[in-house]
Amino acid sequence: MTKNFSYIGILSLIFAMFIWASSFIALKAAMEDLGPFTVIFFRMIFASLCFVYFIKDFIKYDFSKKDIKFILLLALFEPCLYFVFESKALQLTSASQAGMITSLMPIITAMAAGYFLKEIISKQLIIGSLIAMSAAIWLSLQGSTSISSPNPLLGNFFELLAMACGAGYTITARYLSNKYSALFITAIQVFIGAIFFTPLFIYEYNTIPMNFTFNSFLWTIYLGVVVTLAGYGLYNYALTKIPASKAAVFIYLIPVFTLILAYFVLNEKLSFFEFIACFVIMFGVFVSEVSSSWFKKRK
Repeated sequence: MTKNFSYIGILSLIFAMFIWASSFIALKAAMEDLGPFTVIFFRMIFASLCFVYFIKDFIKYDFSKKDIKFILLLALFEPCLYFVFESKALQLTSASQAGMITSLMPIITAMAAGYFLKEIISKQLIIGSLIAMSAAIWLSLQGSTSISSPNPLLGNFFELLAMACGAGYTITARYLSNKYSALFITAIQVFIGAIFFTPLFIYEYNTIPMNFTFNSFLWTIYLGVVVTLAGYGLYNYALTKIPASKAAVFIYLIPVFTLILAYFVLNEKLSFFEFIACFVIMFGVFVSEVSSSWFKKRK
């Protein structure tokens, strides 16, 4: 039974990464007409509406003071600070450079999981992470971008802070998953996120000219319902089946899926080196996830 659950967890992570990869296209399209905090605010609102029906089930939980602290910490890490830092990063640096910083998240998460959750950091995990990280950096360097980067150093620093928040979120969600369902963890994130981004939306609405179009409205609904609801739901569910240090390695699949979606949706062509980089990333994930258990069975 545990073996099957591991497979289900892996499939959940793969689908979550695919959905999160699609968010880059959706976010880019929505931000053509709206400000970043406005998009995130309505994303949280639409996602929150999907969970209103389940509130009666959520209040049945027995919340301790310690649990409440971790729930607030979870939401503070992500979506609150994570989206603040990432939105600032993308305004200051290029997508390629931000992608290089993103590849550091699994390493940060693995080390944090080893320290806080006492998860065993295997040699296969370290080797696989390094392989995937190197390929992700290579993949980011291969991509061309037209986004201006007025202050790359500061932008990359904000992206690094976002990755640190992502690692903190993964560790905290792993802890809470021992008591709370993936549905509740996802719901509490978007409820708190909607409250957090309300003043930022009001400020942006009164200071930045925006155009509320039907196209931006549809993309925002997609971000709120599909990306936030399904993406985080699958990821939080996977954390109940797979250690946080291993789950974070799947982050490397996001640039791969992004390139695939860009090829089919935006008709962007992939170079030979990008194909090779995608293959190496897949191999790195295989080493960190499959090879470890494969060797244990043969000891």
